[in-house]
Amino acid sequence: MLSSSESSLLSNVRARLPARIETVARQFDHRRDRLGSHDALLRESARRMLERLDYIRLAPRRILDVGCGLGRCRTGLLGRYRDASWTGIELSESLAGAGRTEQRRGLGFARLWREVPRWIVADGARLPVADDSVDLVFSNLMLHWHPAPHLVLPEWKRVLRVDGLLMFSCFGPDTLVELRTAVAATLPRASPMPFVDMHDFGDMMVASGFATPVMDVERLTLTFASAAAVLAEVRALGGNPRDDRPAALPSGRQARSLLRALDAQRNTEGRIPLTFEIAYGHAWKPPARDLRVNTVSLERLHERVSHERK
Repeated sequence: MLSSSESSLLSNVRARLPARIETVARQFDHRRDRLGSHDALLRESARRMLERLDYIRLAPRRILDVGCGLGRCRTGLLGRYRDASWTGIELSESLAGAGRTEQRRGLGFARLWREVPRWIVADGARLPVADDSVDLVFSNLMLHWHPAPHLVLPEWKRVLRVDGLLMFSCFGPDTLVELRTAVAATLPRASPMPFVDMHDFGDMMVASGFATPVMDVERLTLTFASAAAVLAEVRALGGNPRDDRPAALPSGRQARSLLRALDAQRNTEGRIPLTFEIAYGHAWKPPARDLRVNTVSLERLHERVSHERK
């Protein structure tokens, strides 16, 4: 349970995404077939997260992979922690189904009998997982899609055991800056997807009761041969779940203007860059604080002060 000071701080770092979790789930259901062939960024971010675990002493027995997508982080996690079990949490039922199928094909019957992957379709802020039952919560590029990350982090702390580790990555505000520039020039009524600053996520971890939170950020740049390829990559990685986004699609003229604006950003090698700001965070679940209250009567307090003055 959060203290009053933690609840007060948490109320000041609420999400800035006017969206519903059902919309996010529906959009990723539609992206199932695209994501598998546009996962270079996801794989690179996961690789860097796993490298960070090289510097952390941890021997988890139970790993919870939240927002696991197709479950492709499972191999790297279990390769590192061979005695651990893996459970994938995925909001999109369609993605989870595709991930189950992919894992079965990859494992083969003999290994599948020994290493049954467990998948749960659930909201990251409402986990059907027992309190204090997980040693590592791992989440790769998921948190920025959730409309209420200030509710997700306390839920992750709830399921962690004492001294359990949270490690996650998410997009920062400078993600897709080239596309945002092109959209601002050609689609003035558009409402782009906002991303939360890493300092706000740090505040959320503190407010949620995590110990020694650490945040750092990197910028990765992918380059593309065409403006159409840029948009295909963005569509595969996720849509815009905002409730207040324009209901109508851009006109043909606007779409052509957007493609030209992207094309004008070619670098010296003739390719179009697309920046991703990726924030990485980790923190520990500390032991519960002693919240017992000692009651002292006013008379007893006066006696103590009088005695100390003599």
